[in-house]
Amino acid sequence: MIKLKRLQELNIIIKITWLLVSLAIITGCALNMRDQPRYESLEESTFFADKLSARPPAPDTVARGYLRIDKHLYTGQINNDFAPTFPFTVTMEVLERGQERFNIFCTPCHGFAGDGQGVIVEYGMKQPPSFHDPDLRERPPGYYFDFISRGSRVMPSYASRIPPEDRWAIIAYIRALQLSQNADVSAVPPEEVPNLDGN
Repeated sequence: MIKLKRLQELNIIIKITWLLVSLAIITGCALNMRDQPRYESLEESTFFADKLSARPPAPDTVARGYLRIDKHLYTGQINNDFAPTFPFTVTMEVLERGQERFNIFCTPCHGFAGDGQGVIVEYGMKQPPSFHDPDLRERPPGYYFDFISRGSRVMPSYASRIPPEDRWAIIAYIRALQLSQNADVSAVPPEEVPNLDGN
């Protein structure tokens, strides 16, 4: 009887020991992403001869989505001058997209008519120039692309917020606004003349 009791106690001790060893193994081998071996940014490395942990990109590589072969489309320039043309055909779909993007990004400052009478003027901020000023009407499309992309003293850069195609669509819509405010009645098709205000 004593021998059987001793065997049962020994069996319990073995099970408890096995449980404790198992717990130690499980907690010791837990995969913790925060504590894995890695180099911090700009940390010195002993592995590479140049002692840098971050490797430079291979020569002539371009990050995915950043291949900018069409300079006209992505810079608004041709031969280092502002492009006098659009990099694609302006269609009604492009104009509608341009109007939508213009209304979102440009109207707070430039107003819906492009006359510089946006809501910011009501709050005391400086009025931007009107797109209908003769000097701005004469500027090539590439000038506007550069201005939207880089910004100016007051206007921020929109390069990170508006894709290049949408910047061109906005410029096409600005051209439509300029034409609408400065068109000669003789340029209006005869069937549309009765629809003009003031007739």
